[in-house]
Amino acid sequence: MDLHLTGKTALVSGSTAGIGLAIASGLALEGATVYINGRTDTRVQQAVQQVQTLKLEAKQSQGTVEGITADLGNVEGCVELFSQLPNVDILVNNLGIFEAKLFAQISDEDWRRFFEVNVLSGVRLSRQYLPGMLKHNWGRILFISSESAIQIPVEMIHYGMTKTAQLAVARGLAESVAGSGVTVNSILAGPTRSEGVAGFVGGMAAQRSVSEAQVEKEFFETVRPSSLIKRFASTEEVASLVVYIASERSSATTGAALRVDGGVVRSIF
Repeated sequence: MDLHLTGKTALVSGSTAGIGLAIASGLALEGATVYINGRTDTRVQQAVQQVQTLKLEAKQSQGTVEGITADLGNVEGCVELFSQLPNVDILVNNLGIFEAKLFAQISDEDWRRFFEVNVLSGVRLSRQYLPGMLKHNWGRILFISSESAIQIPVEMIHYGMTKTAQLAVARGLAESVAGSGVTVNSILAGPTRSEGVAGFVGGMAAQRSVSEAQVEKEFFETVRPSSLIKRFASTEEVASLVVYIASERSSATTGAALRVDGGVVRSIF
């Protein structure tokens, strides 16, 4: 299926690893010009090289892969990005942080930091790029949320709060562009074997002298028992849905919170 992404320009925030890198790779393999973003030149250039290699192996000559180093978790980083990239066709708000911390230990500064990075980064980017999309009557804005938006994890309530907030922002934006060629959606990713998760699982396995498979099995038995696939999703599995929703083919899908959560959320709605 041709997703008609050739000639489109996409920005994926926080895309030097994990789900963000998989999304950037998927868009690039479909022929889009993709901008990879991260906080350090080294990480950005490594990611750019990785995606360029994938394109070469796939013999995909359409589009290019570029990198922009900027910390989008603050105003200054966003301003720097906008000076280099004033317009895009596809915006994927993937940047996010998480940590496990008991509620009583979450400081005011923690709450502010999580909201600034996970929510306001997407708000600022959307505010910049939405006018250009409306002008051309075509655009895609996606917020990479989480199943934690619906099933707030008690071990990181501040993280869950930001994921819920993303759903509200995405739906509100979709309502604001009703009748246009711009769509806005959120993606609820479930437990995914990202760079951070792989490191955690490997560390736990080494500490306990058991296999990583055993750690993963126990995680889904005790922490996410409602999972229907009983394993971590791959970053590519999450990215495949994002790439489709970013495409021309998904023009009737907007204002939606789409789940690629492995069935963790016990709801049919």
